[in-house]
Amino acid sequence: MADQTIRLKHNRKTYEFLQTTDARINLLYGGAGSGKSWSIAQYLLFEKLFGEHGIRILAVRKTGPHLRKSSWLLTNDMIDKYDLPIKRNKTDLTISTNSNTMFFAPLDDPQKLKSMEQPNYIWAEEATELTYDDYKQLNLRCRGPNANGKNKLFYSFNPDDEHSFLHPLVDDPPDNTAVNYSTYKDNAFLEPDYVDELERLKEIDLTYWKIYGEGVWASPENIIYTNWDIIDEWPDDDWFDEVIYGVDFGYNNPTVIAELGLKDEEVWERERLYETKMTNADLIEYMESEGIDKNRCIYADAAEPQRIEEIERAGFRIYPSRKGKNSVQNGIDVVKRRKRHVYKDSVNAIKEDRGYKWREDRNGNVLDEPVKFRDHFKDAERYALDTHLNDRDAPDIWEL
Repeated sequence: MADQTIRLKHNRKTYEFLQTTDARINLLYGGAGSGKSWSIAQYLLFEKLFGEHGIRILAVRKTGPHLRKSSWLLTNDMIDKYDLPIKRNKTDLTISTNSNTMFFAPLDDPQKLKSMEQPNYIWAEEATELTYDDYKQLNLRCRGPNANGKNKLFYSFNPDDEHSFLHPLVDDPPDNTAVNYSTYKDNAFLEPDYVDELERLKEIDLTYWKIYGEGVWASPENIIYTNWDIIDEWPDDDWFDEVIYGVDFGYNNPTVIAELGLKDEEVWERERLYETKMTNADLIEYMESEGIDKNRCIYADAAEPQRIEEIERAGFRIYPSRKGKNSVQNGIDVVKRRKRHVYKDSVNAIKEDRGYKWREDRNGNVLDEPVKFRDHFKDAERYALDTHLNDRDAPDIWEL
């Protein structure tokens, strides 16, 4: 880095907090899109990994799949963005430079945690997933010798569980604990479409607006789906009665492919794709490279007939989803009637299941429609199950 000059763009409020805090424990919370995680990754990379000597950084999430798809992915995106001279071990989930190393480890793998030397800095992403015991154990582990100064812990999270042990710590910080609050308004780099999506929550659902817009404590209620669990193993394809796919198109929002295995009136689900900035050409290339079976039925958003036709011309067996009056509510009813098993690697699908809720008006009345926010996997799932399992021979369903 000595012969490399990098001009960083910061989210000023959060980054200045990280640079100036002298507390051992630092709680960074607030709304969606505030740049908390990006700022922490910047700070740990540039101020610690490249700025200090003989230090160890530990980044954690509750589970391995969540870790790989959040802080590990974010940090590697940043390394690529700035073309940083860092050694990466994708098997062990470590990055290193000179005498410094950053480890990424899930809290559900205690053996891996025990094998690591004591860290100087710890970053816990989505900290409301943690238990109070996790929190205490991390504090005990953060005690490596540090010639550069004080060891520190950083917890980043949305206030999406008002019963979390973190709530009273935020409201009345103990000694040696500092709090940073931020919302999307503190992030100068958000795309206008994302800002519009967040601000629409004011009219769509007050609970979601409180959590993701205003960044204040609340807990989603009136959750739509309870008929699901998380599984550790994905069955062999030939074990299922059949396998189908659902696709929800996006660009600024994620494009999603949901793989659904059907067996004895139950459904096994896994996330095959959940990515933004994907054109149709990108999507087709991905489907071909990832072995999406061209002989299996794919169901996609009927509002995108041109995209569906282009994918069909590429050789895939793709159809528009069912549409019509009450199609969303009817599709939800179909999904609710079957027990679902979600593969543990499906991080975004699991997050959506946990937060997918019925809308409430300003008076708290529950409406017969879901909140249209962070529901991309849920849409893909519904397109596939509702269309495949109902009225499959009706001609109007299959017309583009």
